[in-house]
Amino acid sequence: MKRDRLTYLNVRSKLKETRISTFTPALFRQLFEVPPQQAKYFLETYAKKGLFLRLKQGLYAFLDRAPSEEETANALYKPSYISFEYAMSRYGIIPETVYIISCATTKPTRFFEVADIGYSYFKIKKEAYTGYRLHKNQLGERSSYILMAEPEKALVDYLYFVTLGKKTLNDRLELGKLDKRKIERYAKLFQREKLLMLIKKIYD
Repeated sequence: MKRDRLTYLNVRSKLKETRISTFTPALFRQLFEVPPQQAKYFLETYAKKGLFLRLKQGLYAFLDRAPSEEETANALYKPSYISFEYAMSRYGIIPETVYIISCATTKPTRFFEVADIGYSYFKIKKEAYTGYRLHKNQLGERSSYILMAEPEKALVDYLYFVTLGKKTLNDRLELGKLDKRKIERYAKLFQREKLLMLIKKIYD
């Protein structure tokens, strides 16, 4: 695309064609073959006009293909997958509706707020960074895929932080549909005796 044709209509058409919902300035420059300053000016200008959403520094969302909250969670801080109470609520392990999207990461613990939605990221050991899979996410006529913990791993991630004193144990855990052996296998990855003892306690 020629520089003099970098208009919102052309950008909108290209982003729709490529099915991109979130992007960095680097990806934008690659798609439209423009220098850094021109890309920066375009993105900042149209973000102010409400045509793009600035998710955080260096990450934008295309509002015509606005990402879901779960897609945003995956994009905001990488590597990460949705877990803990949010995933547990989705799976029916806890009865409460959870509004803050909590994720596991191997990077330092962080919190973001985007469009009044909170996104929490909790650091876990690299050895325990597993037990997640792609879930199909349907948004009207379009579908996408999000990374989310398996039910057993979401529970184990959560219980690990309970043993650290950073989360409170929910006394209404629904464990009936979970695979206990899988829970124990994931728990061993954390190499924490208190976690194994807590799992034994909640199953007694």
